[in-house]
Amino acid sequence: MSPATPDPSSAPAAPDRAATVPSASSPSASSPSASTSGPAASTSAAPESTSPAPERRLILLRHGETEFNRGRRMQGQLDTDLSDIGRAQARAVAEVLAGRPVGAVVSSDLVRARETAEIVAAGHGLGLRTDHRFRETDLGRWQGLTHREVDGDFPGHRSHWRRTPTWAPPGGESRVDVMRRTTAGVADLLADDALWAGGAVVVVAHGGSISALTSGLLDIPVERYPMFGGLGNCRWSQLLAVGDDAAPAPQPPAAGSAAGASGAAGRPATPAGAEARRGETASSYRWVLEGWNVGVGAPPDRGTPNADEGGRS
Repeated sequence: MSPATPDPSSAPAAPDRAATVPSASSPSASSPSASTSGPAASTSAAPESTSPAPERRLILLRHGETEFNRGRRMQGQLDTDLSDIGRAQARAVAEVLAGRPVGAVVSSDLVRARETAEIVAAGHGLGLRTDHRFRETDLGRWQGLTHREVDGDFPGHRSHWRRTPTWAPPGGESRVDVMRRTTAGVADLLADDALWAGGAVVVVAHGGSISALTSGLLDIPVERYPMFGGLGNCRWSQLLAVGDDAAPAPQPPAAGSAAGASGAAGRPATPAGAEARRGETASSYRWVLEGWNVGVGAPPDRGTPNADEGGRS
């Protein structure tokens, strides 16, 4: 159920950055297009394009405050509502983001994230799509317990979990598990050019899932994941995806090819083909961190009650 002896090593200090936000330039809405050829064209393969993919800005916004946050209670994937303060925080951050170019708003399907996202999306006149892959960490038997209760029933284990991204609470998932599902969600977003045509994509999620996702996108060593902690309510991680010159820009499939929308018999693309295209798109980008704990006002101090499942409390 638990490790015999929790790891005594201390976690690296979390970065306390980003009281200011870099100015957001709208990403290019253009995308590579397939070249056409006449009847007499050569049958040899066209050379691979090496032009970089357009820059894409990603804002990973944590939901507003809940009563569980105030009570230092572990939420995990329990579906909890925003508090009145949380709704006020969501309106405040929506006002800030309303002045920035945003092309799409995506949310975890949990109520506290979805309600925050609806307020943000309304400020841009946008609809909202949800994706369960951006949910908070499944905390298994810890969900619904206060920090004191977890520490009483599982002494030393919560601290060990925060320092050890490969270890999961009993019946739950590890930070590495969360990284895998959330980065798969972002890879799908990258493959959808239309989402980025109007500006940044805002993903409204949770402290733990944003911590794991930021770590995964930046490809930092797993043992360094704990450096991203203490993300405040309605504060965000801001990243920029830039075209990787070492990778070919993704190309649309040729008409009639197996990877196209339909094959010779008019059948839809296979899931395996879709996954290959998603991976090709994601591999043509590298991510740069523009800010952590970005938001309105001063960052929360290190003693803020329950910095959610991504924090140090």
